[in-house]
Amino acid sequence: MVLVDADDRVQGEGDKLDAHRLGQLHRAFSIFIFNARGEVLLQRRADAKYHFAGRWSNSCCGHPRPGEPTARAAVRRLGEELGFQTPLSEQMQLVYRAQDPESGLIEHEYLHVFRGRYMDDPRPDPAEVGAWRWTSVGAVRRGLVKSPHLFTPWFQLIVERVLDAAAAE
Repeated sequence: MVLVDADDRVQGEGDKLDAHRLGQLHRAFSIFIFNARGEVLLQRRADAKYHFAGRWSNSCCGHPRPGEPTARAAVRRLGEELGFQTPLSEQMQLVYRAQDPESGLIEHEYLHVFRGRYMDDPRPDPAEVGAWRWTSVGAVRRGLVKSPHLFTPWFQLIVERVLDAAAAE
């Protein structure tokens, strides 16, 4: 895991579980995939995930390996987690911190947010993804209002900005 400062400058390396136990700021990415109908691919995190298990989130998330460019890591992880690859473009960066009430683990990430398009269905790794669905922007917004506890905290922080940018195209 790549530990960073608030400006995304590398500060060292750390163990993934230790970083989440201690709340260390680390580099991460989140990916939003849209189809031709403008729907976003959501995934429900597998129940075996060590934090925020079973919650709905954006298409894919992950961490670059030490020395691995973040954009390359995002494409790699998309293939590992969802079984496909597609070009991605970086949309934004932000820092956030959220504690999982179930596990007590802390996400403290310098987050790179990417967006891409894919026209087929994913072939997810069941160890990573408990369920998936293509969802309209309206349904995402309604779900976040009605049942915010069903979604990951980082998804709630970034989804509106990504959806607004997609709608503006």
